[in-house]
Amino acid sequence: MKRSDLTEFSVEEENLKLKIRRQGTIPKVVTTAPVAPAAIPAAAAPVVPGSEPEEAGVTYIKSPMVGTFYGASSPDTPAFVDVKQQVKEGSIVCIIEAMKIMNEIQAETSGTVIEILVENGQPVEYGQRLFKLKSS
Repeated sequence: MKRSDLTEFSVEEENLKLKIRRQGTIPKVVTTAPVAPAAIPAAAAPVVPGSEPEEAGVTYIKSPMVGTFYGASSPDTPAFVDVKQQVKEGSIVCIIEAMKIMNEIQAETSGTVIEILVENGQPVEYGQRLFKLKSS
């Protein structure tokens, strides 16, 4: 935490809640002038990641943690999955690096990959959609 200037880190999962806070630090207080909110057209509602409407016959593989997405185990190896590829429940679809630990992410359901929703090396959030699958 010292090397990266982190003062606090928290993770929440189904059966786990972890919060780490570094002692002896004084938080920086940043103030800004108030800004008037932008007008949102009445027909358009803000989209919260992961709250998009579900499609029939389509499922998503979501990130179980905060970290960095990698589609392959190393830059010189093929991706775990590609578009139009069949995946089975339990098969490894990507790696998410969190705190220098490489976590293999498995498919929770079988299906065909329709779309890969994140780029290699992109930071991802808990619950963020990673892959779009057509159920089989």
